[in-house]
Amino acid sequence: MTDPAKVRRHAERVRELVASVVRSQIKDPRLGMITITDARITADLREATVFYTVLGDTAEQSSTAAALESAKGMLRSTVGKALGLRHSPSLTFVLDNVQDQVKQIDDLLVQARTADAEVQRLAAGARYAGEAQPYRVDEEDEDGDSADEGADDEHTPRGADRP
Repeated sequence: MTDPAKVRRHAERVRELVASVVRSQIKDPRLGMITITDARITADLREATVFYTVLGDTAEQSSTAAALESAKGMLRSTVGKALGLRHSPSLTFVLDNVQDQVKQIDDLLVQARTADAEVQRLAAGARYAGEAQPYRVDEEDEDGDSADEGADDEHTPRGADRP
């Protein structure tokens, strides 16, 4: 069984190595403005998934994916030598669509704010369907005693003396 802390350390090292190699050694013109955001490696240290983001439209994203795919062999050998493992992990590149998720969440928040404003606008002129005080209140007579004079207030529940 592999130590989870060791797996996390290797995953972080894979992220750093791939980012360094992409920045300094890959000279592919298809490679756009790329950021390596995360890397995850399996417990057996055989497969690594590298997440990345690309600044630009879908054409730039697809050309960057093609550039990474063509440089996968060089990246794998560099990562394998640096990690010093018996088997170099195979690399899989996944486009991290954080920006799309952020935009979707922002749109949902705008919809929620609009709905809240509409509810507040409707509630401003709203009135109760029944009376403003829906609960029965004992009316006090002139002496200050309650109208329910026969009930012992401390021990008998309210309305217990009624049939």
